[in-house]
Amino acid sequence: MEVISIIVLFASFFTLLMLKVPVAYSIGISTTLSLLLNIDKLPGLTTIAQRMTTGIDSFALLAIPFFVLAGEIMKRGGIANRLINFAKSLVASLPGGLAYVNVLASMLFGAISGSAIAATSAIGSIMTDRMEDEGYPREFSASVNITSATTGLLIPPSNILIVYALASGGTASVAALFIAGYLPGILLGLAIMAYIAFVAITRKFAKGTRAPISLIWTYFRKAFFSLLLLVIVVGGIVAGVFTATEASAIAVLYAAVLALVYGDVSTKDFPDILLTSAKTTAVVMFLICTSMAMSWLFSFEGIPELISGFLLEQFSNKIVIFLVINIVLLIIGTFMDMTPAVLIFTPIFLPVVVALGMDPVHFGIVLVLNLCIGLCTPPVGTILFVGSGVANVSVTQVVKPLLPFLLIMIIVLLLITYIPAISMYLPGLFDL
Repeated sequence: MEVISIIVLFASFFTLLMLKVPVAYSIGISTTLSLLLNIDKLPGLTTIAQRMTTGIDSFALLAIPFFVLAGEIMKRGGIANRLINFAKSLVASLPGGLAYVNVLASMLFGAISGSAIAATSAIGSIMTDRMEDEGYPREFSASVNITSATTGLLIPPSNILIVYALASGGTASVAALFIAGYLPGILLGLAIMAYIAFVAITRKFAKGTRAPISLIWTYFRKAFFSLLLLVIVVGGIVAGVFTATEASAIAVLYAAVLALVYGDVSTKDFPDILLTSAKTTAVVMFLICTSMAMSWLFSFEGIPELISGFLLEQFSNKIVIFLVINIVLLIIGTFMDMTPAVLIFTPIFLPVVVALGMDPVHFGIVLVLNLCIGLCTPPVGTILFVGSGVANVSVTQVVKPLLPFLLIMIIVLLLITYIPAISMYLPGLFDL
């Protein structure tokens, strides 16, 4: 690609972002402008429409609307309260117990719903007031909620891992990515809890009474069928009983039956649930369309090979290259939403890391965790703004208590980057 075309592509994209143009439109407009400068090489502007259409012509992507719908049903189906009560019965007796409850509930709900935003909203709206009643600052509660909600993007089923599987060109299977996300997601949750333990001891946060075994068993029974969804979906995929797309349809059916049985959702609620899910799916799919068009333009002009060659020539040590890639992705995550970032930058960095011996599945987990950190940071930070809004505190109030949690996430990121076994042990165990 000519230098002027590269400048137009990136300058127009970042300018549009700064003007607060929606990300999908920014990607589409900048791609079109760059394409106009290369019109002599291509059939015409219809190429954009073609690439947007073919970009979502994938059976695997059908899983996304189904998982979105399943998550919306669970969000309204009283599952959050059942998970919170179960988590509270386990850890509320520890110093800072309600903060642990927040983390555990976010991990469980985020994994079941597959949505960090849903986890932030559902768990935060319940836990913030409960934690304030026991002396926790609201901004601290919001920080716990914001960072712990990202674990659901690593622990399957996760829509973003499906998107990465598509962007990797099939080199990383959905099943392998799903099973690979367990240990990193759990490690991140435990690391957040470790910092909470330190804060709880130094600030002398209150602890609750120890729940008897009978009460733990009661709450476990109430949460059991919600937790069983994880076993059905992921177990079925790993065992080869069904594909990720088929699993997503099963998740919708299971969630609908469960919500109706619990009585928190009636048949009259489903039209609104379907409409909300359709709107969310439309936004995600439009992002995928435009991102795939830009990704194709990158590939057509050889940008991935150019960047790969540059990194491999400039840095001889793969440890340094992995660090540089992480830094770049952390910066990208601060201003770009997760879905387009995965679709655009996977084709750029995947050839580099594979040439250095990193497994595509391993890189997928590293990439997603990088972008999870970006969701918690301004200026784009979706989860940051949702978590602050739910807690009814300003973003500026949340930033200071959030910084140590972000540092914890970066430490976990480095561990996952340089210790492949954290991500690859389970896929190897199941021969995926």
